[in-house]
Amino acid sequence: MSSLALKNMFDLSGRVALVTGGGSGIGLMIATGLATNGAKVYIASRRLELLEKVSLEWAQKNVELHPLRLDVTDRDSILAAKKHIEEKEGKLHILVNNSGAVGPRVPWLNTKDAPEKKDEETFGMALFNDDGFDGWADLYKLNTFSIYYTTSAFLGLLSKGSKDFDAAFTSSVVNITSISGVVKLAQNHFCYNSAKAAASHLTKMMSTEFALNNVPVRVNSVAPGVYASEMTFDDIGPDAVAKVAQSLMPVPAGRAGMAAEVAGTVIYLSTPAGCYTNGQEIVVDGGYIAVNPSTV
Repeated sequence: MSSLALKNMFDLSGRVALVTGGGSGIGLMIATGLATNGAKVYIASRRLELLEKVSLEWAQKNVELHPLRLDVTDRDSILAAKKHIEEKEGKLHILVNNSGAVGPRVPWLNTKDAPEKKDEETFGMALFNDDGFDGWADLYKLNTFSIYYTTSAFLGLLSKGSKDFDAAFTSSVVNITSISGVVKLAQNHFCYNSAKAAASHLTKMMSTEFALNNVPVRVNSVAPGVYASEMTFDDIGPDAVAKVAQSLMPVPAGRAGMAAEVAGTVIYLSTPAGCYTNGQEIVVDGGYIAVNPSTV
């Protein structure tokens, strides 16, 4: 059957996509993967100069990316970006909520003989005296709250995108969460891991409420494991995997993830092949949570 042909199952032609945090790391991997396979891709972040530089670099490789300034923690900025895409395209088919940061860290947590572990009182107060409530709030604002507000703002355009194709197609929201949201280890950053866990659950709630309210937009999440990014390293060789993973057991794959592996997962969720998938979180981690304690 023609519907089972690879070019039809994973067809991105005519799709308009927005990738937040699309100028570097995993966001850029996803953006270039979508654009290479036929989508018109807007890459967005606060750093317009970086986006323009990246767009020029990829244009030399015949991959077209459209820079768009967007601060996902500011409602006026979100609405301005929405207005731009609405005027240019009139619709949206793919929204990838990828913007994020690490935030407050507990760098001594996995050091066996750290002085902060001298006794229970010292341990507790070392945890207490971190970046404080404001530091946690700032990270949740970026890693969790922004998903809610960005998705809500673009929901009407995404619904219009669903009407572009046959009845089986629905627009796709993909939230980039993390294995840090499902692993039970703090990995030296309680704040980041709990914020990502919140983003994972927010994914499920949005998919459920949209479905119950007849909004033709699917919401899923992709939880990457160890990947090169601004939050880790520009390049992660086998020796650096353990440093990033902060795991009890080594990552079975013995390496960092590759661009095709995370971009391919987002492509699946955003094409006809993934239109029966809704409210799910797909972990792409080289086996990390298969050998380390997690919630799944």
